[in-house]
Order: sequence, then structure tokens, then C-alpha cells
Amino acid sequence: MKKLTALLLALVMMLSLAACTGGGTGISGEVSYDIPEGKQVPDDAVIDVVIASHASWPYEEDWKVWEYIREGIGGTINVSAIPSSDFGTKFPLLMASKDSLPDVFGFQGKPSGFADYADQGAFVALDDYAEFLPDYNAFWDGLPEKDQWMRNTRKAADGKVYYAPIYGMERSTNVRSWLYRKDIFDQHGLATPETIDDLYNVSKKLKELYPESYPFCVRSGLANFNVIGSSWKPNFHYNAYYDFENEKWSYGAAESEIMLEMVEFFKKMVDEALIPSDFFTINTATWQELVSTDRGFIMPEYQVRIDFFNNIARAKNPAYTIAAMKPPKSTNGIGVQLVNKYTNDPTGFAIPNTGDAGAIANAMRYLNWFYTDEGAELVSWGKEGETYEVVDGKRKFIGEGEGENINTLYGFKTIGTYLRVDPAMIDASISAEQAATTDFMLENTYPQLDPTLYMELSAEDSKIVADYDTSLKTTVEENLMKFVIGQRPLSEWDAFQEELKALPIAELLAIYEAAYLNYK
Repeated sequence: MKKLTALLLALVMMLSLAACTGGGTGISGEVSYDIPEGKQVPDDAVIDVVIASHASWPYEEDWKVWEYIREGIGGTINVSAIPSSDFGTKFPLLMASKDSLPDVFGFQGKPSGFADYADQGAFVALDDYAEFLPDYNAFWDGLPEKDQWMRNTRKAADGKVYYAPIYGMERSTNVRSWLYRKDIFDQHGLATPETIDDLYNVSKKLKELYPESYPFCVRSGLANFNVIGSSWKPNFHYNAYYDFENEKWSYGAAESEIMLEMVEFFKKMVDEALIPSDFFTINTATWQELVSTDRGFIMPEYQVRIDFFNNIARAKNPAYTIAAMKPPKSTNGIGVQLVNKYTNDPTGFAIPNTGDAGAIANAMRYLNWFYTDEGAELVSWGKEGETYEVVDGKRKFIGEGEGENINTLYGFKTIGTYLRVDPAMIDASISAEQAATTDFMLENTYPQLDPTLYMELSAEDSKIVADYDTSLKTTVEENLMKFVIGQRPLSEWDAFQEELKALPIAELLAIYEAAYLNYK
């Protein structure tokens, strides 16, 4: 009942706002072009910005990055930070009336209902304000085709961009690979597995050497099925995904042979205690304890886990080394030694329709600055002598110490402080050991990002897909887990496949297929 009440409240708010915007743009007022040289907005411009504040690096008013943003853009910039945990509740309240709207939103991720708000005219498209976004357009238009996916993933169902795209964070955000305990492998003369069969065999050997261990130390259950799906078939996911190799939409659980092969492997690993039996639900703290204490040796994980584990464990064991390895693949003749791609940064800016032409123009100019060379330099590095120094010809951040990083020291890489960054900054903000793995990991990542991770559906299709997903999720996820942990025998696999035929898989894929045409 509470969920229904919240949905109805949000709908009422959207309709109210749409009415305020006149069912369309509803924008009036004058635009000032009296802008001081070197600035983006007039001196008397006041820009109200609302951002999400991450719990790991909560917003600080005196961060250097905000000093640089204010200096570069000009005018008066007022920042209000809402804890990420509260943002979902407070966002619809801010959207309830034009009087409560900021000029700019800085989101941690596109909030629920964003597409509906945009459809109702509550957000303005960057495409409609090209005159105020010269650097934005020049930057993106000048990038090679291989990088255009970062802009294309931000397109709405109508083909326009309402959610400003991010550049440069793909070397940091959600970079994943297979990690392993290099020191343990070296100590025992073990080779990293090239195939899934090798993975099983080396796990057996490690179990003999460390009986209390779970050599294949995986967490997050079905989420990691999707991360490593390419090991069985390129870009394979257990749910809906786009099959780039065959140029069609597919539903992994209904691809009987591939899905069964994957389930059989995980079941064998569970049965022989080579993987935590509760890997579907294991909490992060328990998993971290296993990996940091010689009880977990191989795992598909985030790159940041290299520094995380090495820094913790080396206090007691200086030889401890988590490193990246090439993904193993199935011997089915289809799988590849790649992980699936997730390196899309979910953060971004959006400009609500306040109805004030001048305020919207200034908000667009605000966004434009982040795409300038000056803006990208300042939000990436800051200023020499203040936030970084040059050592042996390389830039190095100043002041980092134990428990500190450039997020908490200066505000770099925090929500609402960047749109374009220098990729070299990413490597400078992590250890040389971890940075050395970035190119290797990206080379072993499937090149295309699955469209389900970014594709925006129409409001009507979103509701239909949500209903389909609800019915599919229960049957698919519960049964896959039951097969893996032995609660349902594999002799019933064919029966499970028949059960899937009664579900709206074809209808779901048809909606995705039609929507995907907007992005091709």
C-alpha cells in the first residue's frame, strides 16, 4: 500500500508540474549575453545546484574543486547537497513545483521516474540549446566514433539528451576483471586458468592446499553470472540482453544449452565446496574476510579491489598480492576470454524546466564549462602547487595520506563536480600497481555495452517492462538459484524451460527491439 501511495503521489506531482509548464516547454523571459571575458555566465547570475552526496565522501563546501568551479563559471553558485540515501525521497518533492526546482541537478544516477518527468516537459533537452553549449558540442563532435557510445547512451526515447554525458571515467567506473592471489599461485607453481575446466582443476588443487578455503571466492550471485557471462557466450546475460554477435535480442535463461552449462559449473563448485555455498547472499564483510585471510583466491571483481585488499592484507603479510588475470573461457567453442562491459559512469547533470529562459540559459552555460579544456583540467587536477605537483615529469597529487584520497581531500571525482575529466588523472589517483592493470582489464572487456544498461524506454513501455520483469524475475532467479544449490534437481531442467515458454519473454524482447532502433 505504501508503494502504491508513493507512486500515486509521484504521478500527481508530475502532472502538477506538467500543468505548470503548460504541457510543453512553458519557457519565457530574457536571456542575458552580458558575460565577462573568461566566464560562462553574467556577474549577476545566480545558479542553484542540488547534488547527491555520497556517503563515502560527503560533500564539503570548502573543497578545492568547488572553488575552481565557481572561479571558472562566474556568477553566484549555491550548492545544496542531499545524502544519496535520502535522494530518492526528496527528488519528487523538489519536482512537485517550479518554486522548489533548482537550476541544475547533479545526480549519482538517473533517478526513478526521470524519463516520465522529461516526457512531461519537466526537464529540458541539451539538443535544444546548442547556442549555449558550444564547447559541449565541439568536444563530443570531435571525438572518434569508438568513443561516441558515451554520448549515445544518454539519449532519451525521443533521441534527445536530457542527462549530460560523462567522458573520461571509463578508466575508473566499474572496471572489472578476474582477480587472483598472485603470491599464492607463484608460491605453489600454479598457472592461471585459461579455461573453465582449468578453473575447476586449479580450485581443486587450492582446496587441497588450503582445506578451509573457498578458492573460487565469488559474491553477488546472479549479478556475477552477468559479469562473467562472456566466458560461456559473448555478452551473455541470464536475463534480457542484446546479442551483438548475432544482432538480435535474447533472454539468457531461455538459451537452454548455454544457461545449463553455466548452472552445472556453479553447481559442481558448490557441491565440492570450491565456492561459498551462500555466494548468492554472502555479505560483503564476510566475503572480504575470506579473501584477505588465505581463504579465497580467484574472483571476478572490480579493479579497485586490488588496492583495497593489498593495502589491508600487507600489514600482516607483505607478500600478499591480488592481481588481474585473463578471464577463463568455456571449452564450448563459443565463449571468449572477456568480461562483460559495465564501464559507464551513472552520474550526470540534468536541467529542470524552471520556465525562466535566462536561468535555463545560464544552467546550460554552467554545464558547458565542464566540457571546456580549462574546466576539464581544473576538475581533474586542480592547480599546480595547490592540489598537485610535478615529480620526474609526472603530475602527482599533494597531501594524500593514510585513509585519504583526492575525493575527500579536494572533492575530485565526487558527484556533481565533473562531466569531462582527463583519463590520466584516474591512474594518478590510484596506486601504480593498480593503475598498471587498467589497460589489461579494458582489453579483456567485451567492447559493447549492453543496451539494457542505458536504453531509455517510453513511459508506457517502461511500465509494461516493469510488469514483465516482475513475473520473470521470480521464476527465473529463484529457479536458477535452486538448481545451483541443489534445491531443484537438474533432471527438471527441461521442465523449467517449458515453464519459461509461458512467460512474456517474447513480448519483453519485442519492446527492447523496437526501442533499440532509436540508438542504432
